[in-house]
Amino acid sequence: MKLYCTLLSLLLSTLVAADSLSFFGGSQRILDGNLVIPGDSPMEHCRPSFEDDILTIERIDLTPNPPVPGQTLLIEARGTLSEEVLEGAYVNLQVKYGLIRLVNTRADLCEQIKNVDMECPLKEGDAVMKKEVDIPKEIPPGQYTVLADVFTADNKAITCLTAQISFGV
Repeated sequence: MKLYCTLLSLLLSTLVAADSLSFFGGSQRILDGNLVIPGDSPMEHCRPSFEDDILTIERIDLTPNPPVPGQTLLIEARGTLSEEVLEGAYVNLQVKYGLIRLVNTRADLCEQIKNVDMECPLKEGDAVMKKEVDIPKEIPPGQYTVLADVFTADNKAITCLTAQISFGV
C-alpha cells in the first residue's frame, strides 16, 4: 500500500497545479512523434495528441533519477493550467509490476491531491512545483509502469502521463 501511495504521489505531484504550485509554463508539444516530457525523469505523455489538454507541461525533473528505495525523491515540475480545475475532477490510475496489474482504479483528484499538499480548486496559470517523497526501502525489485489519465468533472482531458520505473534491476 505504501508503494501505491508513493507512486500515486509521484504522478499526482506532476499532474496538477494550484496557486503556489500551478504547474508547468510552456508550450511543449510532440516533436517528431516524441512523447517524452522534457527534463530528467521517465515521464511521457500517454496520448499522441495532447494539444487540447488543460495542463501543458514544460518539464519534470526527479532527483535522483531513477528513484532509489530508502531515499527521498525530489520532484520538480513546471507548466501551465489553461483553466481552473474544480471538484469532481478524477484520475484513472493503473500501476503494473511487470505484467501484473496491481492497481486499476478511478480516484477523486481533489481528494488525492491533499496527499501532495494541494487542494481544489486548482487555479489557472503558471508556476513551479517542488515536492519531496520518501521512497520506501521495502519496494520489491522490478519494473513498475504507472499510468494516470486525468479529467475534469465534465470529462475534459487535463493530462495523461505514464512512466516506467525500475527498482533494483
